[in-house]
Amino acid sequence: MLLPSFKFPPKPALRLIALIGVSLLAACARPDPSEATRDVFDPYEPQNRGMHEFNRGLDRALVRPVAKGYSTVIPDDIETVIGRFSTNLSLPSDIVNSVLQLNMRGAFHDTARLLVNTTVGLGGLFDPASEMGMPKGTNTDFGETLHVWGAREGAYVELPLLGPSTERDTWGIAVDLFTNPLSYIVESPESLIGTGAGVAAGLSKRSKFSDTIDAILYESADSYAQSRSIYLQNRRFELGGTSDRVYDDPYGALEPSGTLEESNVE
Repeated sequence: MLLPSFKFPPKPALRLIALIGVSLLAACARPDPSEATRDVFDPYEPQNRGMHEFNRGLDRALVRPVAKGYSTVIPDDIETVIGRFSTNLSLPSDIVNSVLQLNMRGAFHDTARLLVNTTVGLGGLFDPASEMGMPKGTNTDFGETLHVWGAREGAYVELPLLGPSTERDTWGIAVDLFTNPLSYIVESPESLIGTGAGVAAGLSKRSKFSDTIDAILYESADSYAQSRSIYLQNRRFELGGTSDRVYDDPYGALEPSGTLEESNVE
């Protein structure tokens, strides 16, 4: 008697499935006071403050001077092209997360933008999709996917290099390392091109918003509390604060992801 053959999914897919399952369990496991109030849930504040001081020292000694030097040496037009290229490389991950969120409209728009900018825009170096009036990218992540699935925000945490986050978004960052299909298609060392473009784009942003970031990190009375407040207000606003949960967005369209502390000011 012949039995039907069964093939297990490839190892990267198994790792992704396992991470998604662990992320949901971890994000939903503990009570979350921040769900019911606008208060900050920061039980790890002593450790977070220590990490904040590490990040601040690293920014002062390395990130800020490198970012200023990078923007001084690299022409603005080249910086813009590198930023477009980095954004285009992030679209496959956005598409995956939009599908997981059942946001099929966003997935369709991002797919169309990816196809146009990758072909007509020479791999994303140019942005003909915007010139054609196509919607902007969804700019989503697995932290937002967890939110859509009902996972709790969890405690506030400050991550090394990455800065402000929450437990939910920290799990999201970990899973997003595997959600971009390009990580399975493009082999090393070519895959390092995308990493380099992302770092370069982060340096550009650090330089562009230098005055605001410096004011938060080095001029405020309590830079840790300031960074925490700005990040949480923006992230909750971005995830859809309702009429009974209003979050001010003091710096405009802030982005929670990126390099050291830049999420506080965009």
